[in-house]
Amino acid sequence: MSTEHGQPAPPPASTSIIVLTLAHRVESELAAALAPLNLTVSRLALLGHIASIPGASFSELARMGAISVQSVHTAVKAMVAAGLVRDRTARAGSASTIELTAKGTRLLNAAEKAVAEVDERLFGPDAEPARRQVGAAVMAAFSSRNDS
Repeated sequence: MSTEHGQPAPPPASTSIIVLTLAHRVESELAAALAPLNLTVSRLALLGHIASIPGASFSELARMGAISVQSVHTAVKAMVAAGLVRDRTARAGSASTIELTAKGTRLLNAAEKAVAEVDERLFGPDAEPARRQVGAAVMAAFSSRNDS
């Protein structure tokens, strides 16, 4: 299909494609903002889950992050080595109590500031109108979920 000027017509609008395109933009912006902190979006999510649910098990963290338990073990081991979390596992096979250290808390706070800057840039008052609308709609949808 082509327009009256012989140019190809744009593909039909698709909510899925629009959201996916925006998600790629957000992920790219977040990755760039978190890079100076030596964090990835995935590691930030794991830190956030550990901070918000003290004593969460490896299995619970895996379910929350939609990743494998093996991946959580690997990530937590790296974060322990970096001094970001402590794993108070008494012995192999026993339940873990994973918690942020003071260093991990400072890093999470710095990351939250970086995320807020990305939110402001992409969805704040100076963003293009469509992104402002999407940001407001997403926040309204999820804040109403928490109210019920």
